[in-house]
Amino acid sequence: MLVYPSGVDVSTSALRFLAARLREHRRALGTRWRRLNAGRQALLTLAHLRNGQPYAQLAAGFGIGTTTAYRYITEAVNLLTALAPTLAEAVRAASTKAYVLLDGTLLPIDRIAADRPFYSGKYKKHGMNVQVMADPKGRLLWASPALAGAVHDVRAAREHGIIEALTEAGITCWADKGYQGAGGTVRLPYRGRWDSLSTGQQAANRSHAKIRALVEQAIATLKSWRLLRKLRCSTTRITSLVQAVLVLQLAATG
Repeated sequence: MLVYPSGVDVSTSALRFLAARLREHRRALGTRWRRLNAGRQALLTLAHLRNGQPYAQLAAGFGIGTTTAYRYITEAVNLLTALAPTLAEAVRAASTKAYVLLDGTLLPIDRIAADRPFYSGKYKKHGMNVQVMADPKGRLLWASPALAGAVHDVRAAREHGIIEALTEAGITCWADKGYQGAGGTVRLPYRGRWDSLSTGQQAANRSHAKIRALVEQAIATLKSWRLLRKLRCSTTRITSLVQAVLVLQLAATG
């Protein structure tokens, strides 16, 4: 296999953050020596998450075995996952904002047509449903555990307890028509054909769309980590990957 220099477009603060956590972890384990130091292990993990490169290619580039690369990345991902904010912590952070934005996104997976639970009728592809919460400026606040793609947004929000938590905290939430019937503090646009809406309803929907549109920025931020654009791993690992990316992104911007 040919090896060449490459780059990872990730903030150095994310690298320093992960490297520091890995050093703490190694001290706790009493680790004396490894093929890669904590900084290189952090870089290996960032390259995998950001660029989506296979373990074999990364192993060749870092001069280690494929199994070692997999073990190092899995260790780092699990460490990051344990640091991910809970919904309660995210709601506390959101309580300082004027309101929050909520939307669901589909993370594509390599599943066949027979895997109906993972097929999203909305997106016409197989994937995992992840709920994303953003602040009024479109900055990522929280990302939910992943559910099968066939789960609708409003059902996913209820299963995660998002609507109940925001309502109890009295936080206004702007969402799209996919959350019809959510209730609580969730604000939705008026339903119906555009020409059947009154002038006031049309104006309200325009204003609503303008406010809610910024949640797409948070979703784009999440998917800037290319591994999440086409997942080829077991569906049981996707939540860990999403949570790891969330922690790194918060570390880079916080």
